[in-house]
Order: sequence, then structure tokens, then C-alpha cells
Amino acid sequence: MDEETFQRIVGEEWDAVPAPYRERIQNVALLVEDEPNEEVRRLEGLEGTETLLGIYQGVPLSERGEGYGIGEVLPDTITVYRLPTLLEAEDIRLETRVDRLEFADIVRSVVRDTIWHEIGHYFGHGEEAIMHREEEGKNTYPVV
Repeated sequence: MDEETFQRIVGEEWDAVPAPYRERIQNVALLVEDEPNEEVRRLEGLEGTETLLGIYQGVPLSERGEGYGIGEVLPDTITVYRLPTLLEAEDIRLETRVDRLEFADIVRSVVRDTIWHEIGHYFGHGEEAIMHREEEGKNTYPVV
């Protein structure tokens, strides 16, 4: 999948975040990068071939005090990593034997889950809580 198509899918999935959540998200930039850089790999303790599908970087909403935003504040970021996402989608396609024509739908699903996961971090949920909700199938939102 080319970069332009991938970025379009990421943008569409960001726009599809349900309004009650989207309206509460402030000062967050959505980024697409090929893969985690060396600084992110070091900060996240990634070794060898370990990677990330996405990452939230910033001050979670639950930790912002009264002084947050006074003066200029750089935006928080949610980054979706294109190459690991495409590899994950390909693994899913091979495991489920889905026809290649549906590959874009698999990518869309992985992107949606990644964005939603990182929004969880924005709202202050830790990795363990988010993973628990994902395992229970409760960390999803309806597709519009």
C-alpha cells in the first residue's frame, strides 16, 4: 500500500472517532511515520525486531493541571507507524486467509484500533488497563 493511501486511511479513521471523544481531544497532532525512530525505540525499551504500531506522546488529559496551556504549548502527538501496521495487517490477512482485495479493510481496522489505543493513553489510561479492555473486546467504538 502506498504512503498516500495509508495516510488517507489514517485521516479517515481519525475523523471517525466518535464526537463525544473527539470533542474532548485538544492540542493533539496526528502523525504518520514509517517506523519508530531510535529515540522512541530507546524510550520504549524496544529491542531487535520489536516495534510499535503507534505511540501517544504528551501530557495525558488526566494529568493536566490548571496551568496547562498557559503560554505556548506544543501539541501532544499520536503517531501511527506505517510499516509495522502494514506488516500486522499482512499477518492478519495470512492468518485469516482474507482475499487481497480486502487488505485495505484490514489496514483500516489495525489503524482504527491503534488510534483508539493511543486515545486511551491521551485520556490517562495506562497500558495495562487498555490491554485489558482490548482483550475483553471493550476497547472499540462503532464504525460510522
